[in-house]
Amino acid sequence: MAAASAALLLTLAACSTPAPDPTPTDAATGDQNAVVAVKTPCEGDEGVTVVVDASALGDADDVSATWCVSTDEAIVAADAFLAADVTTEGTDQYGDQVVCRVNGVPAEDEALPAEDGSDYFEKCESMPAAFAYWSLWVKPADGEWAYAQEGPATQQLEPGESVELLFTLNGEPAAPAS
Repeated sequence: MAAASAALLLTLAACSTPAPDPTPTDAATGDQNAVVAVKTPCEGDEGVTVVVDASALGDADDVSATWCVSTDEAIVAADAFLAADVTTEGTDQYGDQVVCRVNGVPAEDEALPAEDGSDYFEKCESMPAAFAYWSLWVKPADGEWAYAQEGPATQQLEPGESVELLFTLNGEPAAPAS
């Protein structure tokens, strides 16, 4: 529960300043530099590794995957997701700084089991429930995973780094796999 609370506090901190326009940069749209994503982790500093882990939802294999987004310069997380064809949906209250859905998961009509046995339905109105949420993680080259200190629209990533969207349900998984 402490980890979920910390994630929510970090997310709120990222939301305390006005978010910049999350419009994709030229690198993500291909206007200047062609950014290519392949379904494999990056090796060395060939790009940014993008991971989506929805395993807590059971049958979310069509959502969970790993990509290498080729880039030789810094890229914001939102652009890396866009290059990997990962679609995120924010909340009514916090916009794209709080991730509510990834590639449509969890669906608005999907019942998520709460710890008390009740069903929860994510409506993306405000902060997701502390027991069922997407969190944004970053990993420096040769480093350890840590909660991102910014939202997807502003989190800068350098070649060799990794970014992950992790869905946690009732405390599991508590952190990305190594």
